Amino acid sequence: MATFVLVPGADGRAWYWHLLVPELRARGHEVVTLDLPGEDSADLDDFADAIASAVGDPDRAARPLVLVAQSLAGFSAPLACARLRADRLVLVNAMVPVPGETAGEWWGNTGQQPARDAYAEAIGRRGADADFDPRVDFFHDVPAEVTEEAFAAAPPGGPPAAVFAQPWPLAGWPQVPTRFLQGREDRFFPLEFQRRVVEERLGLDVEEVPGGHLVALSRPRELAAALVDGV
Repeated sequence: MATFVLVPGADGRAWYWHLLVPELRARGHEVVTLDLPGEDSADLDDFADAIASAVGDPDRAARPLVLVAQSLAGFSAPLACARLRADRLVLVNAMVPVPGETAGEWWGNTGQQPARDAYAEAIGRRGADADFDPRVDFFHDVPAEVTEEAFAAAPPGGPPAAVFAQPWPLAGWPQVPTRFLQGREDRFFPLEFQRRVVEERLGLDVEEVPGGHLVALSRPRELAAALVDGV
């Protein structure tokens, strides 16, 4: 059995994982969730400190510690690995940084926008250069009642600007066994785009899971199974 530390993406709320948590606990695992700092000055190091503080001092003898990073958390969760002496890191539909790259630079450096546009045209859902629409790009496969719950909440202000401006401070990827799970219906970070980025930057194969970008909301049972399979 493991302790899964679930780090949200740009939304920053532990709520994102609320359907996944009972699935993991039903399988006998411990789960830690957290809201990320929202202060304007908060940066990646503050996010990593918040992740470590949420975990506290885990019982390392009893359970391996697995960090799970959604989307933007690909920039912060690797920083928390050393603070927590994590046993494993699992990236889910995540951004993969390189040393010195900011999260603001990542989009252009990886070619995310052309990849998103090409995928949208290929599936016939929208034209190229269409504005981002969270219901179309994120919530297209999330159950209607969950989508409405998300939009009924007070709208988050988005990540602090410092998170996008701070160069990624590590000299290289942490020496922690790493997996990459990618939703095959992700419209924001398309599967083939992620295959290329992950191979170039981590030398890893992408493990496909069903679902879109918000897979913890659309396919929590399948995501739990994939996470547990690697423990």
